[in-house]
Amino acid sequence: MTELRHTTTAEDAGQRLDRVLHQVASEMSRAALQKAVQAGHCQVDGLPETRVNAKMRAGQTITLRLPETATTLQAEEGHLELLWQDEHMVVCNKPAGLTVHPCPSCPEQTLVQRLLGRFPQLGRIEGQRPGIVHRLDKDTSGILLVALTEQDRLVLSEAFAQREVHKEYLAFVSGRPPAEGECREPIGRHPTAKVKMAVVPESRGGRAAHTEWKTLWTAPDRRFSLLAVRIHTGRTHQIRIHMTHIGHPLLGDRLYAPKAVQALAPRQMLHAWRISFIHPATGNLMNFACPPPDDMLMAALQGCRRMRRVVVTGNPGSGKSAFSQCLAGMSVPVFSADATVAALYAPRGEAAQWIGQIGGSALLTPAGAVDKTALLEAMRANPVLRREVENMVHSLTHKALEAFWIQQESLGVPLAVAEVPLYFETGWQNSFSPEPHVVGVRCAMPLRAQRIETNRGWTQDKLEAIEGWQWTQDRKMAVCNTVVDNEGSLESLCAQAQDFLTSMRTQDQKDEQALALHLASLWQ
Repeated sequence: MTELRHTTTAEDAGQRLDRVLHQVASEMSRAALQKAVQAGHCQVDGLPETRVNAKMRAGQTITLRLPETATTLQAEEGHLELLWQDEHMVVCNKPAGLTVHPCPSCPEQTLVQRLLGRFPQLGRIEGQRPGIVHRLDKDTSGILLVALTEQDRLVLSEAFAQREVHKEYLAFVSGRPPAEGECREPIGRHPTAKVKMAVVPESRGGRAAHTEWKTLWTAPDRRFSLLAVRIHTGRTHQIRIHMTHIGHPLLGDRLYAPKAVQALAPRQMLHAWRISFIHPATGNLMNFACPPPDDMLMAALQGCRRMRRVVVTGNPGSGKSAFSQCLAGMSVPVFSADATVAALYAPRGEAAQWIGQIGGSALLTPAGAVDKTALLEAMRANPVLRREVENMVHSLTHKALEAFWIQQESLGVPLAVAEVPLYFETGWQNSFSPEPHVVGVRCAMPLRAQRIETNRGWTQDKLEAIEGWQWTQDRKMAVCNTVVDNEGSLESLCAQAQDFLTSMRTQDQKDEQALALHLASLWQ
């Protein structure tokens, strides 16, 4: 039992009993003092007084006996990362996965119980949330401010209520939001899902909410972005709700994001990064910043760790197929545009059926396949037919290539190759995301002509016709990322293929290291 005794002065005369008590015991809330008076723990001049609004006279003796606070909270051991502590407050870095205070679904193993183990004075504050003036979701990490006395709790709570505390978060969100923006949609309980919040009109119970953001960085493929988010209000799940509402949910958010976005991170990628406020006792401006935990950086790196797409191209006879086969021999998945076209030209192939409809049986073999010789002659004689055939075949091949790359990436393959002779001629260089690395295989024309005559039996006339439909070798090689010279042996070509794979792995590692340094610089 704690006893508080006070003799009223002339300044106390005419004031209410609860007001006089609060001036004497400012570390306690006025509500707590009122409860003690109404419970019969107060005497004035030796007589019980239960009226909190009783007017005081000078010279009266007030005695208030306060029973020890019986808290059901049990102090617990656990790691605490403290950014600041004094007799008034604590600033800590809450890890993701730790609930702030006890609740029916999590009655123990909370931040409050760890704090109680380190700061037993918190036990003097009533309730299951002693010292808590704001909160973070369980799976949100970052800076949390905790008052150590009731008086400091009241001051800080009022500062939050008056929006005098500046809070800023780091968030990884799906897509690429505008460079800057805000959302002012009101937030309330979801009309059907009890565990969720939602944008709800104020006429239906929604409360005003204001979120601002600035885009700090966007992934190369624009799948996700890093935002600095400031909240001017403190509604439950505010950032998660507002970012979902504008079409950019948080990565890993199991409650509000689509499954594909959930799968990009192990938790919602939200971290309370910065906080600024006035010290409740000294009046000094306090500023704290805390970089995000490693799981946010790792999620970003993993999200950018896309399969390396490689295109191998070149003019007829350059050796692009041989180079691709060298890579295939090193367990690299390889797509062949020529093989895809061959399947389209085969009996019952999609291209064969279409060509048969527009050109009749003259362009088909007896088995129903495309007669390539007849088609070539028809295309040379009819430029319109050539454009129509090329557009149809290129469109189907492009679709097959994209499906190939998506499938290989889903299997976790680090690198996949597509051999596409007409990659530039078709205009595909700007049609894939992520953009492929293009390897050009080069060989002098006399040697190319010799190889084609030996391996394919093409006439000089046919070679000149097909060569004339393509970019020149010099033009094509000039826009490739890597150029391979193929005027030596097959062994030499395969050695260059091995060197290329090694260079790609090295470049991937360098790119990831550079990205990690760049992201870290954004939250320094």
